[in-house]
Amino acid sequence: MPTDPPLTVSSLARILVVEDEPQIRRFLDISLRAQGYQVLLAASGQQGLEMLAGHGADLIVLDIGLPDIDGHHVLAELRQWSQVPVIMLTVRSDEAGKVAALDAGANDYVTKPFGTQELMARIRALLRQHAGVAEEPPVFDDGHLHIDLGRREVRLDGELLSLGRKEYALLALLFKHAGRVVTHPQILRELWGASHADDTHYVRILVGKLRHKLGDDAVAPRYLATEPGIGLRFLMAG
Repeated sequence: MPTDPPLTVSSLARILVVEDEPQIRRFLDISLRAQGYQVLLAASGQQGLEMLAGHGADLIVLDIGLPDIDGHHVLAELRQWSQVPVIMLTVRSDEAGKVAALDAGANDYVTKPFGTQELMARIRALLRQHAGVAEEPPVFDDGHLHIDLGRREVRLDGELLSLGRKEYALLALLFKHAGRVVTHPQILRELWGASHADDTHYVRILVGKLRHKLGDDAVAPRYLATEPGIGLRFLMAG
């Protein structure tokens, strides 16, 4: 009777499970540890993002239906600074939901209830694809502004800057595409969703707040440059 090949990656791999249902969370913890994986458990989207930033992970099992932040939003936020493979879990089996998850950057998609062996096979496949790919979240530091996407920290002259969720998301998005124009529709889609693609005033208000906190000047920008009628650009020269 054929058996699975030796798990040469599992003993080194850290799996982050973001799942609000205690029974499923415990089941996945036991199942993954039995396969030799290190496991991190998060019961909410925010906790999952904090764990990823603080401890890192080789793969994430992410539930879509979370109590605080929808799984799609968690995925969109982590994709601003991480390309860690993600398997989405959901009770929905509709094709549109699957397509939405994959378009948003998910690597795979499993519908509840799922078979343990199938999930483990998908995890092994993704880990093999990403084996040996080291990822260093980008850092910017010009002696005045410090951005560390891995730690989710922004500092100004050494002082930790308090940014709102969307303020940070905007800065991270622009920094991720540093030197390139990020269009208004792209910003709106990433931060507010496709239904707000025409609400450009949202961007104007948000970038005004962000500029104020960064001490940036819209007329002579040091970091956030406006391309009139098109979008915004993060200036790496500073």
